[in-house]
Amino acid sequence: MKILQVLPALGQGGVERGAAEIAKALSAAGVSNAVASAGGMLAPGIASRGTECLTLPLASKNPFVVAANARRLARIAVDGGFTLMHVRSRAPAWSVRSASRMTGIPFISTWHGLYGTEPRFLKIPYNRIMLSGCAVIAVSDCVKRHIVETYGADPRKIRRIWRGADTSVFRPDAVSAEAVARFKASLGFGADERIVMLPGRLTAWKGQELLLQAAGLMKSGRFALLFVGSDQGRKDYSARLKALAAALPVKTVFLEHSGEMPLLYAASDVAVSASSAQPEAFGRVIPEAQAMGTIAVGTAHGGACETIEDGKTGFLVPPGDAAALAAALDKALSLAPEERRRISRASVESVASRFSTARMCEETLAFYRELHERGFSLV
Repeated sequence: MKILQVLPALGQGGVERGAAEIAKALSAAGVSNAVASAGGMLAPGIASRGTECLTLPLASKNPFVVAANARRLARIAVDGGFTLMHVRSRAPAWSVRSASRMTGIPFISTWHGLYGTEPRFLKIPYNRIMLSGCAVIAVSDCVKRHIVETYGADPRKIRRIWRGADTSVFRPDAVSAEAVARFKASLGFGADERIVMLPGRLTAWKGQELLLQAAGLMKSGRFALLFVGSDQGRKDYSARLKALAAALPVKTVFLEHSGEMPLLYAASDVAVSASSAQPEAFGRVIPEAQAMGTIAVGTAHGGACETIEDGKTGFLVPPGDAAALAAALDKALSLAPEERRRISRASVESVASRFSTARMCEETLAFYRELHERGFSLV
């Protein structure tokens, strides 16, 4: 096998992290591979582990650039002896499909999200490009159902492979109590102050406003809110959040995205995924928190319904329901020590058995091999 992954860029996000993790696993397994993208912050790390990083303007949706990218990818695929192309986003999928037709080299796609479908006469044909390869990877069962129900896809062509948390990084013993104490003190939190954290870029989709509403309804005693993520230029939204937070009798801290996520989870008593208007296709926040033994609370739609067993590995609440979220957070903060330990243990075990990066990589590489052995046809 020789695998060429194709995606728009190598910035920070689920698509990019997935590509980097698979590139690392391929190189570790001795499988020659490359990643084609417009470049980005993850490129040096990928290249340092033996994966070739090819730079093309693959983030562009300009039809002339898309056509030129197709010709470039065709040359790269043939000259490099690649046996399979793996595309992870719609815009470059148009180039990959053309390159595949030019060369006869098959391709697959990964659906990382629940793509919007309005206006249907434009979006449905645009999104359908992701179904034109020989197989599809869906990042969750809810994404697989969406593909089948919305596009009439043959479920036999779709393999669900959950995303995952890196359990070599996110694990209960990853952070010392001393480091947690120093971190909490650096932000002005008391040593015994309980922290409810919502990680995610500051955008209405992620539900920061819902959490602030819920905080105003909570009955718990001393607790604080921690929002971790960049507004990425959405200054009006971040200003609105800070104004809402200032009106609450709850200490609230906003942090830009941090590379010390294990420390942040370890310092938090509860991690929240409050996406409401649109579900998370998978959502790594929940399994990362669970892998650390932190109690997770998520909205009951999308990938959260797969990663959280309500009452066993966390708590689920109806999307958009501030009162239900407040009640769940009160419950999580009032857990007796033994009950908290029970949920934490079950959460860690759930991630280790089903939602780890290692398992995702193992299943993806096995899928590549299966496709090769079956002549790139699952039907």
